[in-house]
Amino acid sequence: MSNDFDARTLPLRNGSIATLVRVPAEGVTRGAILYVHGFADYFFQRHVAEHFTAQGYDFYAIDLRYCGRSLRDGDIPHFILDVSLYYEELDAAAEELRKDGHLRFTVMAHSTGGLITPLWLDARPTLPVDGLVLNSPWFELAEPRLARTVGTSLIRSVGGFYPRLELRKGLGGVYGESIHKDHHGEWDFDLRLKPLTAFPVLAGWLRAIRIGHAKLQAGLNVEAPVLVMHSSRSLLRTKTWTPAAMTADTVLDVADMVRFAPGLGHDVTVVEIADGMHDLFLSAEAVRTKALTEVDKWLAR
Repeated sequence: MSNDFDARTLPLRNGSIATLVRVPAEGVTRGAILYVHGFADYFFQRHVAEHFTAQGYDFYAIDLRYCGRSLRDGDIPHFILDVSLYYEELDAAAEELRKDGHLRFTVMAHSTGGLITPLWLDARPTLPVDGLVLNSPWFELAEPRLARTVGTSLIRSVGGFYPRLELRKGLGGVYGESIHKDHHGEWDFDLRLKPLTAFPVLAGWLRAIRIGHAKLQAGLNVEAPVLVMHSSRSLLRTKTWTPAAMTADTVLDVADMVRFAPGLGHDVTVVEIADGMHDLFLSAEAVRTKALTEVDKWLAR
């Protein structure tokens, strides 16, 4: 399921790679979508690609450097020291879309991708982007206030001096168990590329994320219209799986998404998806259908 996409390798200046996968539109092409994944993630959601290709969109998804299909021996998964490093492969992906004849495109992103892409578009105001769709974007730490304030100051210092210091072994298994077919979910994905408990959280990576959070929270100027979608509730800091995890965001605080969404640009729409999980498109069938339908309606504008 995760390896049957047409994939292109995008070589990067530091010797690493990114990977762009493509699912062509069914029939006449009406546009293109570029999808960006989150932390401890990669693109495997074929049903999402097929939903949009059925409507005439060429669907592209990028596995960023050190992520998913782009991981090579010796790489530290998802480890970067500056979020802006990702702009190189996103620029390269946009160029690939242009070569394929797409003069304009829509960006779609999930979780950490929902932090990376607004920062990228803010830094690239002339990119020919028609819209930005964010699925449960990561705008703030889902932690108590002390961790957001004093803890962030410490991370900025420690992460600069000891970037590979391991802060946490992972993110716990509640969300992973909620989506994987061998536990309580419907989905099959490569557990080497997306472990149930995610990857270790390293100080330098978290420092980069917190710097990105601060910039986003200060306000951006994304020129394209933005759609922010989130679950109706969060269920945080739970250690073991319960049925309630199937109808809530168990990774991020939805209140943060609502709070910071208006600062992304001049045209922002916020939509709540009742009973959604962290990845709204991996939620129960009726819920993910609702989320995809909301995107369809918004794109129809």
